[in-house]
Amino acid sequence: METIRISVRNLVEFILRSGDIDNRKGGMADKEAMQLGSRLHRKIQGQMGADYRAEVPLKYMETFPLSGKENMPEDSETGSYELSVEGRADGIFTEDGQEIIDEIKGIYRPLIFLEEPVAIHLAQAKCYACIYAVQKKLSKIGIQMTYCNLESEEIRRFPYIYSTEELKEWFDELIREYRKWCEFQILWKKKRQASIRKIRFPFPYREGQKDLAAAVYRTIERKKKIFIQAPTGVGKTISTVFPAVKAVGEGLGEKIFYLTAKTITRTVAEEAFGLLKKQGLSYKVVTLTAKEKICPLEEAECDPVHCPYAKGHFDRINDAVFEMLKETDDFSREALLNQSEKWSVCPFELSLDVSTWVDAVICDYNYVFDPTAHLKRFFGEGSSGKGSYIFLIDEAHNLVERGREMYSALLYKEDFLEAKKVIQQKNKDSGRNYRGKKLVGQLDRVNRQMLAWKRECEEGCRVMKSLEGFPVMLMSAEGLLEEYLEEEPPGEERKKLLDLYFQIDQFFKIADRLDESYVIYSMLDENGSFLVKLFCIDTSTAIQECLNKGNSTVFFSATLLPVTYYQSLLSQAKDDYAVYAKTPFLPEQRRVLIGRDVSSRYKRRGPKEYERIADYIKKTVSGCRGNYMVFFPSYRMLEDVGASFETRWGAEFRTLYQKSGMTEEKREEFLKAFEETEGEQSLIGFCVMGGIFGEGIDLKGERLIGAVIVGTGLPQVCAERELLKDYYDSRGMDGFAYAYRIPGMNKVLQSAGRVIRTKEDRGVILLLDERFCEWEYRGMFPREWTDVRSCGLWNVEEELAAFWKS
Repeated sequence: METIRISVRNLVEFILRSGDIDNRKGGMADKEAMQLGSRLHRKIQGQMGADYRAEVPLKYMETFPLSGKENMPEDSETGSYELSVEGRADGIFTEDGQEIIDEIKGIYRPLIFLEEPVAIHLAQAKCYACIYAVQKKLSKIGIQMTYCNLESEEIRRFPYIYSTEELKEWFDELIREYRKWCEFQILWKKKRQASIRKIRFPFPYREGQKDLAAAVYRTIERKKKIFIQAPTGVGKTISTVFPAVKAVGEGLGEKIFYLTAKTITRTVAEEAFGLLKKQGLSYKVVTLTAKEKICPLEEAECDPVHCPYAKGHFDRINDAVFEMLKETDDFSREALLNQSEKWSVCPFELSLDVSTWVDAVICDYNYVFDPTAHLKRFFGEGSSGKGSYIFLIDEAHNLVERGREMYSALLYKEDFLEAKKVIQQKNKDSGRNYRGKKLVGQLDRVNRQMLAWKRECEEGCRVMKSLEGFPVMLMSAEGLLEEYLEEEPPGEERKKLLDLYFQIDQFFKIADRLDESYVIYSMLDENGSFLVKLFCIDTSTAIQECLNKGNSTVFFSATLLPVTYYQSLLSQAKDDYAVYAKTPFLPEQRRVLIGRDVSSRYKRRGPKEYERIADYIKKTVSGCRGNYMVFFPSYRMLEDVGASFETRWGAEFRTLYQKSGMTEEKREEFLKAFEETEGEQSLIGFCVMGGIFGEGIDLKGERLIGAVIVGTGLPQVCAERELLKDYYDSRGMDGFAYAYRIPGMNKVLQSAGRVIRTKEDRGVILLLDERFCEWEYRGMFPREWTDVRSCGLWNVEEELAAFWKS
């Protein structure tokens, strides 16, 4: 019999939610999940006397018949299912012969403003009271709502007495409302599982593809992690999606999260699921789009004053979600926008709610890993622990640097000083000098502490041993700032203060994670602003915590070399699998050349070297008319070499230049030029390594026949790169490789991967830097580069001519 489990808290928050989306007040951070709230819970419980029972587990279980066979396979059988509602009452005690359920909530809001309990909080307590009263056969039961201010530790209590009969009637209605969701879930799963059994791999297997799919399935079956180096052309998306879906069909997982950093790879994932649906697969897949991109308004202001979709959103959202789940398997961006328009609900929140019930979620890394942006219903502290999730992580090489961003946090001294001045000026203008006085004082204390650190940081970067009492100071500022924002009207001042609030909140959360994988440092940035940063160097612990929420993980990328580097930063397990997928392409489809008489080293840069690089580009594109891309380590070098090239040969070729901060329209325009393959002149796109054209684009056939890569892609020397280097050197590892060489070569290989996308493609890859001849760099070349040759300006034309004639 199928059992559906839900916590008391999740049940009431889902079924009983109502009202507006309003980011102007309350709920700006999940304070109850903080350690301080837990500590106060224990303190209050400890003060209640010997007969007070704390953290009492309670469970309601009942068996219900499935009501019908709508949308079911013909051979399916109706049956029953079991519903289990579980939770822990904060406390149960007896007073004057009356049994009482105690529900404790920690908040930052001054208790004087709390006229009655929050409805959802009281509903949670009523569930516990009903379950307990029924089990103990009580005729009535008491509820005590205990609110505690997390700063002052002041307590306010709200007492209630309910008859068991009225509680039972209320609780039964709550369960009745939830049952339709349970039945949808069970009936849909039966239909889905039956359809999975019928699907087959949608193409003839390419070289190595069947082995790759089998390795993915075995990994999921064994609840392990696997790192897959999958060269271009293997078809890594369908080779991971298909076995993952098959594994779901065998009960090895319940939900697939397909994670990627690039919009184009999300589209490829959607297409992979679409191919299986054409075979009859019943599978609900949603792609999550960032709030700013899916919001139908010009600016995403999430409050009922500015947004008609926010007003009354929670009154309508459950009906909007349920209708969509029942009537369609299309959860595309367009479908979500249409449904949000029909029901007048926020399309972003609609997509998040839909994600709870679908079979696969395609989304950015941050929805799983970012502690400030992850899907709390799956990965937050209040989530129901380990889920049956399968993680497919595409372009996994990007997760290292993205992980460092997500698990790091910084604060600028100047932001606190400006916030203090904003509040003082507002008070002066309004004549209300009393408002925010405590907040101004606390912001000043934070500013003075950072000023003291600034004086100790004369120049460069200063590593700090600890934050001492700074987090406590920040906690107080955060609480006072939240209180101030509760009453602050919309406007530019509020936006600035809200930005600071979120920065403090993120810093505070990251400060709670500090361990040996972090370095704390302070410095003056290039604008002279003083910052303190919590820099996460080793992301493995944080990422492992997230992956522990699921069953299995598949990391895959065309550039995951050396695999030990990625394993050390993305996993803590010692028994992860690693696979190098075979390329389906023949060696004679490509020619890889190293220009050994040129360099991109800083000490060699100058007009003469730029002329040599321009000469190489000219000789390369003259060897065969077509479309080429040239990748540089920086915009500055791109412009300098480009100027040298244009001066001498600009009239002979068509040239395009990547610009910093290109709009979506400009990017599409740039790539559209490569669709033309019959022009009289060769087309050369001057691009930056690691940029928008350095990975993720798919120019098949004649659309791109060559890539010239200038330099080894080493990141620019800076404070953080040096901290990375020192961190790994101090642990007896190759700090230069971890900080510079490996990230640089990843950009090189990604750029090279733009050439040769299908079995019909032929193309050249020219690596311009003497360092590519050194074993440390050549050792990182892909296995399929079997015939790498070195050349000079004097014979590059000859080498290329021989290739194009072969």
